[in-house]
Amino acid sequence: MFRTLGAVTTVLTLAAGAAYAEPVLYTWTGMGKNVLGTTKCNTYQMTIDVSVEGDVVKGRFQQSGRPERTFETTLGRNGAIKTAAVVGGGGMMDVVGQIKDGDSKIKLDGYCVFEGKLTKK
Repeated sequence: MFRTLGAVTTVLTLAAGAAYAEPVLYTWTGMGKNVLGTTKCNTYQMTIDVSVEGDVVKGRFQQSGRPERTFETTLGRNGAIKTAAVVGGGGMMDVVGQIKDGDSKIKLDGYCVFEGKLTKK
């Protein structure tokens, strides 16, 4: 009896741990904003997907008609995120934002600016 109870407890603990470890997924799709010297950014559409598991943040972003790019960082104080991602031609995009319940947002800043509120998937 005790052996069976111990096995059931172990299974329930593992199941609860697996459910807790599920990443939280966010997304944003929108148009770019021009930066100094550009005029076409407002015609570029970007999709940004972010997953958060514990304090690990992984993201992918793809401008329509362009290759997919990625970034990875950790959550900072108050859910802040900050890193950089490599884009075509060796360029870089600054990735900043925050992951907070009800107030998650993202901004890619480089050849254009793409920013908006992240929504949970």
